[in-house]
Amino acid sequence: MLTVWITGASSGIGEACARRWAAMGAGLVLTASSSARLEPVAAACSALGSPRVVVLPYDFRDPDGIPELAEKAWNALDGLDVVYCNAGISQRTGVEDTSMEMVREIMEINYFAPVAIAKAILGPMVARGGGHIAVTTSIAGRFGFPLRCGYSSSKFALYGFFETLQAEYHDKGIKVTIVCPGRVRTNISLRALDKGGKQHGQMDPGQAGGLPVDDAARKIVRAVSRGRREVLIGRKELLMVHVKSFFPGLCARLARRIKPV
Repeated sequence: MLTVWITGASSGIGEACARRWAAMGAGLVLTASSSARLEPVAAACSALGSPRVVVLPYDFRDPDGIPELAEKAWNALDGLDVVYCNAGISQRTGVEDTSMEMVREIMEINYFAPVAIAKAILGPMVARGGGHIAVTTSIAGRFGFPLRCGYSSSKFALYGFFETLQAEYHDKGIKVTIVCPGRVRTNISLRALDKGGKQHGQMDPGQAGGLPVDDAARKIVRAVSRGRREVLIGRKELLMVHVKSFFPGLCARLARRIKPV
């Protein structure tokens, strides 16, 4: 039985991937901040065919308990084949309106939590003979984007850490897949941090017109099963990633024209 731990599993990409792995017969550990929102996902996954679903709620703004959380996730299914660090939070504030408290909160959830999970899980995975770690970044981690200074910074940082992990642990049986979504039809903009730390509470037009989340999940699960190093998820907005690679000046000019909401 394939065993998978997914963070950010109560909605969006995490929920859709959980359902897809469940239909493939995988055992699941599901983590998000709200137990109430996780329980319906767990019930759906069981109905889809998962032989075992464990709910482990956790607030990733608290870094101290992550090693214990990782141990519980590992023991819940007697080991993990795949760990998918997907939990994250976005923002809708300009640089001057983004407090350092907001930057730290975003970094804690988006960057430090996946790093702490990876560090906690690597030892048991290597001892077991290998495993697979996936992490959700963003095209905002490939080029700067208006109203996303903290979010974009956290996603850039993930690339640095997990590309290093790829290099160091490849020969120890550890595979790493970096999942890079563009616009996917999820509720991330609704829960994004706005001025004063309040929730944005609005669906961005770009988000609403994004790739359906089930299509994103299909591509992500397939990429992990094939051991892909990186997978880009989205539509025409992904062209910006290639523009940045070959024409960075043009990418900077285009980014200035993007409507951020």
